[in-house]
Amino acid sequence: MPLAAETLTVSQLNRRIRTLLEIQVGEVWIEGEVSTLRPNRSGHVYFTLKDDRSQVPAVMFRSTAARARVKLREGMQVRIRGEVSVYEPHGRYQLIVATIEEQGEGELRRRFEELKRKLESEGLFEASRKRSLPEFPRVIGIVTSPTGAALQDMLNVLGRRAPWVRLILAPVPVQGKGSGDAIAGMLETLGRESGRSLPAFDLLIVGRGGGSIEDLWAFNEERLARAIAACPIPLISAVGHEIDFTIADFVADLRAPTPSAAAELAVPDAVEIRQRIDRLGMKMKREAQMRLESCVRVLSLRGAGSLERPTRHILRQAEQQLDNASWRLAKAPGVRVERAGARLRQAFAVLSLHEPTRLIESTRQRVAESARRLHEKTTARLAMEGERLEATAALLDSLSPAAVLRRGFSMTMGPDGTPLRDPEAVSPGQPILTHLAGGKLHSSVTPPPSRDC
Repeated sequence: MPLAAETLTVSQLNRRIRTLLEIQVGEVWIEGEVSTLRPNRSGHVYFTLKDDRSQVPAVMFRSTAARARVKLREGMQVRIRGEVSVYEPHGRYQLIVATIEEQGEGELRRRFEELKRKLESEGLFEASRKRSLPEFPRVIGIVTSPTGAALQDMLNVLGRRAPWVRLILAPVPVQGKGSGDAIAGMLETLGRESGRSLPAFDLLIVGRGGGSIEDLWAFNEERLARAIAACPIPLISAVGHEIDFTIADFVADLRAPTPSAAAELAVPDAVEIRQRIDRLGMKMKREAQMRLESCVRVLSLRGAGSLERPTRHILRQAEQQLDNASWRLAKAPGVRVERAGARLRQAFAVLSLHEPTRLIESTRQRVAESARRLHEKTTARLAMEGERLEATAALLDSLSPAAVLRRGFSMTMGPDGTPLRDPEAVSPGQPILTHLAGGKLHSSVTPPPSRDC
């Protein structure tokens, strides 16, 4: 007698199928079109991935959705890396998304890796060729878009930490066709003209805010990478957010995770400098005082012995010289602090001549002028639309039943309140109502006259 076949519950069957799928199929790359997109309040995103013949359910959990660079939309062509699994309660297989790219992004990543390997083999990423940044830069060039938020972030940080530094904006496009060549050309100009037709730059910051790989592609172009490598001025790359990496980051002397971080790395903090000077001054004063007191004690012990008068005279002169030296050393830290303060005041004066907020004020004026022009155009458009509305209202009024009545016509209503169009619709004796421009007439239908009369 054959053994009885194994009997499974539905849950056991679904679990077994899920295990088989995850082991046998596992992680795959798949591309298709996004359909039936359903973001959930939980943060998970549900959708269907389809082609012209088939479809598969997919889910992108909250943690993955928060990291995703791509904002999904209906009809988008995407390339997905995910794991095939089964949602056991419904017995439905689905794709659990781990990485998602918009169609075409994969080609950009391939080009990125190829250029990275090429430049790395040439030694452009070697730490030995990277220069250290100046500790106290006096002139910093910022190569970025003049309208981007990244510029304002850097100006705020630099103005707070090192107000004496002279900041010079080198405006360039940071996105779109030709932007990589424009940035490279600007770096070549700054490197060539620094200290000649332009101020001598101590440091350059090149960057922009975050975005997709397409948005940041200018910083992955070969010409810009070679321009950064050839630039004679120390350079910080500050492109995108902390998770963004570009070819420019690998070639630059220093890579900053964000534009704001680049500004912090570029300059020391004025408050910390003042505190450091104060600490060094106090330390110097204590050490000098201790050394002088030690010398005085030695000389006092020697002078108290059986020394001849001339020797004691020499020692007393030495003691006086030591007292004078002690007095001068006690003043020395204060003098240094005062000199440092004078240099800071001078730096503040220089900053006032090159106030970064002038750029902000100029931008504010342009925005105000644009707002004024927008108001004028809006007012003119509203007036024109108002005239059109009045003309349309007049036309509608001329076509209304009331206007027809005012021209001498009338409208007769039958017993049921509907307009009469045919005299055969009423019978003799029935009441009728006639609408005129000046009021209403109530009457009744009379039989037609006899034809024999």
